[in-house]
Amino acid sequence: MTSSDNPPGADNQQERPGLEQWVVGFTDGEGCFSISVVKNSGLRLGWQVQHEFSITQLRSSREALELAGSVIGVGTITENRRHDDHREPLMRLSVKRRSDLISVVIPFFERNPLRTEKRHDFARFRSVIEMMELRLHLTEDGLARIAQTTERMNRRQRSRFLESSEAIRQPSDIRRGR
Repeated sequence: MTSSDNPPGADNQQERPGLEQWVVGFTDGEGCFSISVVKNSGLRLGWQVQHEFSITQLRSSREALELAGSVIGVGTITENRRHDDHREPLMRLSVKRRSDLISVVIPFFERNPLRTEKRHDFARFRSVIEMMELRLHLTEDGLARIAQTTERMNRRQRSRFLESSEAIRQPSDIRRGR
């Protein structure tokens, strides 16, 4: 062993094979790629696209979130006090900054593909981020495409943007029930 070699078990991610796949499995089980289209009256169209990659764990597993964040290379860990029947608060590794999603998170999961159905959410997440880079979220048609994409992600709920925009586009006689 040379003087520049790390001792066995050194905490160097590049010398610990398999950590990337551990993060993939951790994300497959506990991670989320989320896109939301939310009302924001301060914007020209009145709607905003929010994006986030996150992994959630109980506070007692914070070290796992710290390790995942160090392997991926970005993320902030915050505590979310629970208001349910659990005794332990949740911790969340979160990446919201679009530049971090584009330059770090998306390339990480492109190099290290997810193995569960979550890979489909990742692909949709990536496509929305790409649409946003093309500034499509600043048009009504682009927002509609993004909202349609979000309906097929995670909980698969109807987008409030699509409900609202459909009502706005209907002739006033239809809205009044005539």
